[in-house]
Amino acid sequence: MTQPHYVSTSVGWGVLHLFCKVTDTTDEQRVIAAVKEVQDGDHQVLCVALFGHKADIGFMALGPDLWRLRSLQSKLQQAGLVVADSYVSMTETSEYAPDLPEEMKMPRLHPELPPEGKHAFCFYPMSKRREEQGNWYTLEYETRRELMYEHGKSGRNFRGRILQVVTGSTGVDDYEWGVTLFAEHLDDLKEVVYTMRYDEASAIYGEFGAFYTGLLDEVEIVAQQVLNG
Repeated sequence: MTQPHYVSTSVGWGVLHLFCKVTDTTDEQRVIAAVKEVQDGDHQVLCVALFGHKADIGFMALGPDLWRLRSLQSKLQQAGLVVADSYVSMTETSEYAPDLPEEMKMPRLHPELPPEGKHAFCFYPMSKRREEQGNWYTLEYETRRELMYEHGKSGRNFRGRILQVVTGSTGVDDYEWGVTLFAEHLDDLKEVVYTMRYDEASAIYGEFGAFYTGLLDEVEIVAQQVLNG
């Protein structure tokens, strides 16, 4: 078989979120095999049992080889899952922290997931508003930077309780960022989102997409619980 040309990002990793529905043809062992085949030293795949009607099972895949991430989508579809929603993004560092030391850049560009002991999961996409009375992109850079510093300060109050992975998606999906949250307790997810929405950067300028919430675990456990109850 002819191999595709290698495609990656120039900085950081590609990230693919897949939210899938179970069908009568879904094969548990093929789902597990699909995840195992993509995972290696450079590529991570996280599995989530999702709550609610939007999807049954979720996957967060990240790594340098974009074809490898795309192959996960094909393998899961071949295993009988139907992709109900998805999100494409890339790991990045914030433009508002250009002087971030190297030891703080690396966890953002190459995060090691999942975080130990944090099995509550939430994902949502977001953008900054471009409305006449609230256009983020007409603000001066220093103003935007100050607002994001305030926003980040609120988030730092949850250090140890929440791990946040913010990935960039401008030009590759419908929103500008994807936000993935990991916590020990489900109500920690609620509290951090509620608290940070009062910051001006969010209250005036934030727009949010659909939220996906679930329970993170090993693929064998998630597949068994979702497919067999």
